[in-house]
Amino acid sequence: MLYREAGQFKASYAADQAIFPITQDRVAVIAVLLIAYLGVPFIQGDYWFEAILLPLLIFALAAIGLNILTGYCGQISLGTGGFLAVGAYSTYKLMTAFPDLNILLIFILAGLITAGVGILFGLPSLRIKGFYLAVATLAAQFFLVWLFNKVPWFYNYHPSGNIEAPPREAFGFLITGAEATPQVRYVVILIFVTLLTLAAKNLVRGRIGRSWMAIRDMDIAAEIIGIRPLQTKLLAFAISSFYIGVAGAMMFSMWLGSVETEAFQLFVSFDVLFMIIIGGLGSLLGSFLGAGFILLLPIVLTNLFVGGLGFTANFAKHVEFMLFGGLIIFFLIVEPHGLARLWQITKEKLRLWPFPH
Repeated sequence: MLYREAGQFKASYAADQAIFPITQDRVAVIAVLLIAYLGVPFIQGDYWFEAILLPLLIFALAAIGLNILTGYCGQISLGTGGFLAVGAYSTYKLMTAFPDLNILLIFILAGLITAGVGILFGLPSLRIKGFYLAVATLAAQFFLVWLFNKVPWFYNYHPSGNIEAPPREAFGFLITGAEATPQVRYVVILIFVTLLTLAAKNLVRGRIGRSWMAIRDMDIAAEIIGIRPLQTKLLAFAISSFYIGVAGAMMFSMWLGSVETEAFQLFVSFDVLFMIIIGGLGSLLGSFLGAGFILLLPIVLTNLFVGGLGFTANFAKHVEFMLFGGLIIFFLIVEPHGLARLWQITKEKLRLWPFPH
């Protein structure tokens, strides 16, 4: 009853094609944004920011990038961890080589550098697809991690191979370094995620997004109607890598602060891939839902078994792995289109309430 759209008339094509044509959706999104910007920063305690909010936003941004490539364009990638590393190490080199360069501009430049690397590794997508493309991107994952680990120039010849983010300010606030407060870092990351999500939403709704989806559904038919496969696929690789690069830049400088190549291993690529599969392929909302599921479920299970039931941490970790894998398999069988599809079904039933079918 609260989700009825009766009486909401659209007087123009633009109004009908708005991002949120239903008033309830607009109100809900505005409410969420107000809480995120005006309520969450006043939460006391660093645990919520360091363990939940910062990684949730960063991995949601990385999931959006991978969803653009895999969910919308249909190109499988297992190199997300490597592209996160490109964003992180590009940020480190720019911060140390140009100490007076604005840190926000550094994030954009790191994303552009990662986009260039993504185009390079996306070139094989014109000739290969499916499993073979996944293997090619897997090779990119191993090569990039090996490169950053074996070439000392990338970590400024530090004996440990570790890179550490120096303190930098933006608009008078310290946003990187050990002295930067988690609240400030959270707000900066939230602004980036909001703007980039809005940009991605408009991209997938327009001509570029329709070209991606045509390539995804049937690339031969898309080429027949005039869509150029090489340019379309490379654009998807570039934009996807840009998003992942920005996520890697913020992961290094504003969340972890100090990283090694171990932080970008293959399991990170699989985590982001699971996020978009569980959240929903071809859905920006699914990127956020999947990131929340993958990041929050282990925390909930650990607190339940260790804090609630009194099991040892080692036993709880094994149970967590079993339950986590079982839940993923069960969920993929019950609803293969992800959490976003479940939310869509719920809204459809609410629109027809009290006569859902």
